Amino acid sequence: MEITTQGIQVAAILISALALGVAAWLYTWVKSQPSSNPRIAEIGEYIRSGANTFLRREYSVLARFTLVVALLILVFLPRPIWHGDMARNIWMAVSYVFGTILSALAGKIGIQVATIANVKAAEAARKGIEPSFMTAFRGGAVMGLAVVGTSLLGVAAVLMLTGDATSVLGFSFGASSLALFAKAGGGIFTKTADISADLVGKVEMGMEEDDARNPAVIADNVGDNVGDVAGMGADLFDSNVASTAAALVMATSFAGAASDAAVKMVFAYAGVGLLSSIIGIATARMGKDGDPSKALNSSTYVTTAVFGVLTAAATALLGMEWRIWGATAIGLLVGTIIGITSDYFTNDAKPPVREVAKASGSGPAFTILAGFSYALLSSLPALIGIALSAMLAYNICAPLGEGYGMFGISMAALGMLSIVGMVISNDAYGPIVDNSRGLAEMGGLGEKVIRVADELDSAGNTVKAVTKGFSIGAAGLTVIALLGAFRSEVNTAAAELGLVEAGTSLLSTFDIMDPTVFFGLIVGVAVPAVFSAMLMLGVDRNAQRMVEEIHRQFRTIAGLRDGKPGVKPDYDKCIDIATTGALRELIPAGVVAILSTVAVGMIGGAPAIGGFLTGNITSGLLLALLMSNAGGLWDNAKKYVEAGNHGGKGSPAHKAAVVGDTVGDPFKDTAGPSINTQITVVSLVASLLAVIFIQFSIF
Repeated sequence: MEITTQGIQVAAILISALALGVAAWLYTWVKSQPSSNPRIAEIGEYIRSGANTFLRREYSVLARFTLVVALLILVFLPRPIWHGDMARNIWMAVSYVFGTILSALAGKIGIQVATIANVKAAEAARKGIEPSFMTAFRGGAVMGLAVVGTSLLGVAAVLMLTGDATSVLGFSFGASSLALFAKAGGGIFTKTADISADLVGKVEMGMEEDDARNPAVIADNVGDNVGDVAGMGADLFDSNVASTAAALVMATSFAGAASDAAVKMVFAYAGVGLLSSIIGIATARMGKDGDPSKALNSSTYVTTAVFGVLTAAATALLGMEWRIWGATAIGLLVGTIIGITSDYFTNDAKPPVREVAKASGSGPAFTILAGFSYALLSSLPALIGIALSAMLAYNICAPLGEGYGMFGISMAALGMLSIVGMVISNDAYGPIVDNSRGLAEMGGLGEKVIRVADELDSAGNTVKAVTKGFSIGAAGLTVIALLGAFRSEVNTAAAELGLVEAGTSLLSTFDIMDPTVFFGLIVGVAVPAVFSAMLMLGVDRNAQRMVEEIHRQFRTIAGLRDGKPGVKPDYDKCIDIATTGALRELIPAGVVAILSTVAVGMIGGAPAIGGFLTGNITSGLLLALLMSNAGGLWDNAKKYVEAGNHGGKGSPAHKAAVVGDTVGDPFKDTAGPSINTQITVVSLVASLLAVIFIQFSIF
């Protein structure tokens, strides 16, 4: 019996429901773990309250932005309502709002479980490394399964209800726009607190990282959740939806049975990817004396292997094209290679980190020079991997017919993101164990427990660097696929408007010798740099305000610096400074990126936008990889020195390494990971406004 396209979509929805059910069970399991330390419970409540307060205020701001954009979509997209079908515009606006809601929901779920799991993992560390690891990992897995489950459910539901892949682009734009602001806002918050706490606590006063006397220490822990849990979750939710949307746009551009077969493959592989993540999460185990990094990596390898086997079985069972399976496998393989490359340049067991730590003994200038140089080198393997996978995927699938080359690239992106449920689980594990380490210290659980938490935290830092590299690589392939989706949207719109004859294309290539294309290219190259600068300047301004507040508290609260019993800092004031500043700074950078896309399109039309997207993608990927790896490298160089190397804590090398880590914080946790969301957003804006650019451009 032949399985229909609708049957595959229903199966994808059922797998999504299974993932959400498993996530609910894991949440219940984490919540049931014992916690009895009143001091840890008190600090954990501070963190939970601060994170939820920030998220509530951030979502309130973004809800107003969403309403404005939804009204603009209703009036103008896919066609101005006075020229087109009103029902399509309504569906597009609804899809956009639906995308923002599900992205916000994924972030909220992540915060909810992470702020419980951190307390439980800290308590579990008293029993040993294995129970603490399982508590933290399963807390992260709730986020992973919730993000991918809701994203696949949303895409399938939108396509089934509307029958229009362009509406899926609207859903993706909703997810991307919220992710852009959530990642930027969370990144500004977390690095404001982190930089301030380190500069005053560590550098000026020689305090430990999580000393409860430091007024910024709770804000720092809150920031781990709003930046690395809610923000990164929204980022990968966005990448997952965008890759699926790009593949569906190109799949539906084929004729007749070819379109049905392509759509079937998209949902079959996406569903199998989520099922593979569920299996991988279920296999995650660690012995009493085990290595947490090995446990995290082994479950990722299991997920990868299961995906390869199950997609091959699905390809054979459904009679699908093996060339497309090959393109998907290439994407998955390259994603793994990018992760290994990121690990090499950011792991403190590898030469680059140790060389930077050694250079720190000569002062902070050498820390910065060495770290920045290695980060530049680190971008090459990943960029080659992205380029090579795109080229191979294109050439493998191109013989299938016109349009299949770009469809192959979109399936490579889908393959790279196929294990995203596991990737997010590993990523969310990082801030959970980071928080649990701080809770163990502030709760006075003793050196033995802190050492257990440190070992888990070290694995989390390495995994976070790997997942950032993975997410940037995935965004690279996704936006190349979105470039193909933009071309499809332009040609479809041109045919509907009668601007080209049937069977011909308005836009087939982007010739950089064309001045209009070159204009867009140069502007596109500049936008990621401007976007990054605006975010990091936001961190700088906000951190200066918080440093002043920390100094004020140490100066005016009697007994605080000496740690007198009963004397506590005003944690809420620092949380409020980080929140207010982040909300003030998050909107302008995102608006500049979106408006620059609109301006280029209105000036030069579709050819200029082709150049703009090309420049934006290449510049954005380079900067994102450079900054994410530089930040991870400086962070682990500092931790390597703190472990007793090159003089250990308090030495000149340590102070220089802290300066490097301070510079790297907004690199790796604010600007770097936000750029891949920015390039996705501008690509989606370009596709959605294709009709406008064709009709109303100046040139």
